[in-house]
Amino acid sequence: MPDFRQRVFQSVARHLSFTKAAQELYITQPAVTKHIRELERLYGQRLFERRGNRVSLTTAGGLLLAHADAVESLHRQLTEQLHTLHDEAAGRLRLGASTTLAQYLIPPILPSFQQRYPHVELTLLNANSEQVAEALLRGHIDLGFVEGQVKSRDLHYELLLHDELLAVRRATPTGPPAEPLPLAEVLRHPLVLRERGSGTLEVLEFALRAHHIKLAELKVAFYLDNTEAIKAYLEAAPDCVGFVSKRALTKEVAAGELEIIPVRELHLPRRFEAVWVQGQPLSAQAQRFLAHAHRSLSGEVVS
Repeated sequence: MPDFRQRVFQSVARHLSFTKAAQELYITQPAVTKHIRELERLYGQRLFERRGNRVSLTTAGGLLLAHADAVESLHRQLTEQLHTLHDEAAGRLRLGASTTLAQYLIPPILPSFQQRYPHVELTLLNANSEQVAEALLRGHIDLGFVEGQVKSRDLHYELLLHDELLAVRRATPTGPPAEPLPLAEVLRHPLVLRERGSGTLEVLEFALRAHHIKLAELKVAFYLDNTEAIKAYLEAAPDCVGFVSKRALTKEVAAGELEIIPVRELHLPRRFEAVWVQGQPLSAQAQRFLAHAHRSLSGEVVS
């Protein structure tokens, strides 16, 4: 079965970062380096090239990663088969969700699933849509939840819920505009946006492209990797505008901290979708969770 050094190696290979691997595994960066050096001594090969702050896999590292992923997959299958010998509703389920879903939609439905299926071991990867897709294709998760426009031919997508992005800023004494503002006026403000690879940024880019506008032409104050950081930035920067899921604004708008800006020529609908590897049947645990997610979220208001 896989040992901890293999997990450390796979994490570094996935992120191409010793720092991010340490954060993911809740260990120190020197501990990550120690485990990688042990593997390199064991196999007599360098597994990573380090050039300044950049990390890349060597040929030997790529070979080890392919075998490590295969071993992990076989171990997972064995674990699930052994569990089902005494409980068909047991096993391990590795979920992945893009940031908005991982922050606002998936966590609230986890406790009821755990109550119904207490013997299913759940994990949740919080990443952007691009990283969730990559994790599925590399066999690191079983079922994903994403948003965005760009899709992979190797993945199957199923609608989970509709959503909408809204322009938002720090609340003003006069309140939100009574009439929608022209798009050009809104885009003159410094923008606070999600990072490259996020479904949120993809939706905005596609919509702006329809108006023949490129992000490179706009003033972007900051790219941030999660919605909470964007909201906190906006609260401290009255001149900035961000684009945030309507499902992430309820508390701040009610508390008078942020306000929604109606924009005349801009509509940003999007789909939250479940995703898994094309042609690969979902495990029983994944099927149960997907059905549970549909049931739990069916009461949401769909735009």
